Amino acid sequence: MSARVFENLDQIREAVGVPLGSTDWLEMTQERIDQFADATGDHQWIHVDPERAKEGPFGTTIAHGYLTLSLASLFLPQLLRVEGISMGINYGCNKVRFPNPVRVGSRIRGTGEIVEVSDTSGGFQMVARVVIEIDGESKPACVADTVSRYLF
Repeated sequence: MSARVFENLDQIREAVGVPLGSTDWLEMTQERIDQFADATGDHQWIHVDPERAKEGPFGTTIAHGYLTLSLASLFLPQLLRVEGISMGINYGCNKVRFPNPVRVGSRIRGTGEIVEVSDTSGGFQMVARVVIEIDGESKPACVADTVSRYLF
């Protein structure tokens, strides 16, 4: 899927509430989980010890919730692209939930929609709801209202 391109602020405002589609699937590998553990210092066994995790509540290792959330930064640019700006920055999240763990070997993808657009000094702010789905699961891994600021 290619990103939906927005050429101006009016197009973005018109897209509030309209689904942006979905990204390609991404496999959650143990290597990615281990790299995240190394980067953050979170080496809890449920994430990094496959043998011990076999006996745990999920039967295998699972991705860190914050690893799953961080993939919103990978998925969002695959869903939308804003043109005519000098820069865009991650400003934060309004709400984040992790309804379902991502087991190693699972495939995940992002879907999204723009939920709010407001003016800011020198640009605008956009809230996009990113839902990270797990292939074959009814509940998503993560639902995050991400906040981005775009400057002209």
